[in-house]
Amino acid sequence: VQLQASGGGLVQDGGSLRLSCAASEHTFSAWAVGWFRQAPGKEREFVAAVSWSGTSIYYSDSVKGRFTISRDHAKKTVYLQMNSLKPEDTAIYYCGIDRLNILGSSRKVSDYQYWGQGTLVTVSS
Repeated sequence: VQLQASGGGLVQDGGSLRLSCAASEHTFSAWAVGWFRQAPGKEREFVAAVSWSGTSIYYSDSVKGRFTISRDHAKKTVYLQMNSLKPEDTAIYYCGIDRLNILGSSRKVSDYQYWGQGTLVTVSS
């Protein structure tokens, strides 16, 4: 399966962006999807994840209350709505698929088997 992440860009402190993660196959709907990010010089870190059904959702403490993850099975797409962006949110954002834990509860990079190419989010102060 191929994943295409898009929607990144340059935004001012306090602004909003919506990222999309589009899949090439309908089997995407059977798997959990996570968003991770990697800032320069740092390791990739968990941001949010959604179960295959969309009913179980998880967020890192740093984005809880500001970001919202959702999915549209018909469009084979998972979204990450990012509000109240901060300069520390600047990173390349990646979406990944966890085929083994469809509940979406994993926060480990190594638990995700497929990754998109990433989309750059830059928040200016």
